[in-house]
Amino acid sequence: MSKEEVFIGSLDQGTTSTRFIIYDRHARPVGSHQVEFTQFYPEAGWVEHDPMEILESAKVCMAKALDKATANGHNVDSGLKGIGLTNQRETTLLWSKSTGSPLYNAIVWMDARTSSVCRKLEKELSGGRTHFAETCGLPISTYFSAMKLIWLMENVDTVKQAIKSGDALFGTIDTWLIWNLTGGVNGGLHVTDLSNASRTMLMNLKTLDWDQPTLKSLGVPAEILPKIVSNSEVIGKIGKGWPLAGIPISGCLGDQHAAMLGQACRKGEAKSTYGTGAFILLNTGEEIVQSKHGLLSTVAFKLGPKAPTNYALEGSIAIAGAAVQWLRDGLCIINSASEIEELASQVESTGGVYFVPAFNGLFAPWWRDDARGVCVGITRFTSKAHIARAVLESMCFQVKDVLDSMQKDAVENGEVKNEKEFLLRVDGGATVNNLLMKIQADLLGSPVVRPADIETTALGAAYAAGLAVGVWKEEEIFASDEKAKTATTFRPVLADELRKKKLDSWCRAVEKTFNLADLSL
Repeated sequence: MSKEEVFIGSLDQGTTSTRFIIYDRHARPVGSHQVEFTQFYPEAGWVEHDPMEILESAKVCMAKALDKATANGHNVDSGLKGIGLTNQRETTLLWSKSTGSPLYNAIVWMDARTSSVCRKLEKELSGGRTHFAETCGLPISTYFSAMKLIWLMENVDTVKQAIKSGDALFGTIDTWLIWNLTGGVNGGLHVTDLSNASRTMLMNLKTLDWDQPTLKSLGVPAEILPKIVSNSEVIGKIGKGWPLAGIPISGCLGDQHAAMLGQACRKGEAKSTYGTGAFILLNTGEEIVQSKHGLLSTVAFKLGPKAPTNYALEGSIAIAGAAVQWLRDGLCIINSASEIEELASQVESTGGVYFVPAFNGLFAPWWRDDARGVCVGITRFTSKAHIARAVLESMCFQVKDVLDSMQKDAVENGEVKNEKEFLLRVDGGATVNNLLMKIQADLLGSPVVRPADIETTALGAAYAAGLAVGVWKEEEIFASDEKAKTATTFRPVLADELRKKKLDSWCRAVEKTFNLADLSL
């Protein structure tokens, strides 16, 4: 078989949509399909997904992408060597191993219902909010899977009964997909990968296994947890009833870790992905760096069972592109997300308006689940264009906050010696917005680099899968010269004094969000 006939598939299961992309051996997409699925908001601060709808979206995307690639003249059926999988991370579900049915809807990563669970644990445990941080790298927060699992075990009768009878399986969305793809009730594999496991609060970053003292402390039964595997290895084959049956699943990463790999981030390099939320990760190499400035320590990737483990510092932002969706669906200011660039470009500034999208609290570096969204500085002069521009600025201010914290941690740890080495690479759907990228460069005061292919999450999953089955070598994946030639660089033009004034005003706006959560809801 010639090199031109080799393909790798990538199943990218995100917060609001699922897509499947087929790449040739030059990492060029030859066919893709994307499907949005339903967001459920049963109560204020709650966000859920239907796991069965997610499965159906995956099946449709795989079939349609295959059809499109074939229609484009590519013989994917005989040349597809493997598929990689990437997913929204902390989203949590349990299901019956005997029937395959979900025991409850999936609780989405941004869901804030577990705040009471978090407060209770903070009071009971000696280390308070950071009790588990040394082990898992994460603070006690509504963000992480363990808190959602505890809520399900305490509040859902079907979950309690299934655990008691030994019929319950726990997983994040990667685990749910792999179990179903590899047979489901007929021998489906119950596994997760290191990057997703590192986001549960239950995995020890040093041993790379479930931490028994943590499980005991939280009352989590070990038998419901999946086996942990590396990010690049043959996990199993797709079973009957699915498109691409018989093809190996050979890579799996959480979405932000996949984007790191897709951006080829080496030690000391950072990337920011702009999607529903925004996520900034800095590769810290084989060293676990404990943040002193509100960031998370996490696995970056491990490209094979015997490969070294790369770790990362992460700043997670709950609401980025979701604020644009809110303008579209909640306020009806725009008809489509793409319209925000034109609307915001109608004004040269926000006119003093600052928007802080703390819809479900604030993540890094603030970690305030009592925060709620505010829009301040409004006058009679304010128009919807000013508000639209303030929404774009809110994404960039949040990224700036995280990067400032990351810079402090990295410098203190000796990872980065000066700001010139602190290169920000950007990716994700929102980066097609040139105005957003210009604002980001202005507020950072440094260049922002956007690759030609902004879907680096799907690309990273493809890289991991292709590496495991011999389509690519690691040095090919991390070769940056060719990627740099096709990238677009945005450079700052904002004066330093004005930048500082805007950042000071932003910080005052953020402080106004604190203690606004109505605990009676």
